[in-house]
Amino acid sequence: MLDNMLFVARVTSWVARIALWLSVAGLVLMTAIIAAQVVFRYLLNDSLAWSEPAAVMIMGWFIFLGAAVGVREGYHLSFDVLLYFLPAKVCGWLHSISDGVVVGFGGCMMWFGTELAAKTANNALPSLGISGAFDFIPIIAGGVLLVIFSIERIVRRFAGLPTARFGETVLEE
Repeated sequence: MLDNMLFVARVTSWVARIALWLSVAGLVLMTAIIAAQVVFRYLLNDSLAWSEPAAVMIMGWFIFLGAAVGVREGYHLSFDVLLYFLPAKVCGWLHSISDGVVVGFGGCMMWFGTELAAKTANNALPSLGISGAFDFIPIIAGGVLLVIFSIERIVRRFAGLPTARFGETVLEE
């Protein structure tokens, strides 16, 4: 059991790192696109029609992927004041309930994101010339990662392994 959990932790850690690097790359790319738009609009007097929709689409990727990694690593928003006064066993149950709610939220992101992508798949984004479904793929990907990372946290907790809290990292070995 412990070997399986450590293997899963290594795999999800690898997935989280990739998601985080994609988020960072997206942030840098979005910044470059906006900078290029400013240069073209104000210095060359020739606006790039595709820059704003592309930047917004890239922003969706780094927001949803980064938020999922934040949940896994314990950096995402939480309100823990009450938990400092409760016994550790009760805190574990409350954290698990919270993670269960996040699993449900991630599932809804996957479900409704898929519906939105399916409904807009035949619509072309005018300035980019790609399917409107691309706007909703980050929601689906973020939902998948939220579900995976939250289930990992629940299983680790019940297996007696540490999970990340704010400011800590998840142990892999």
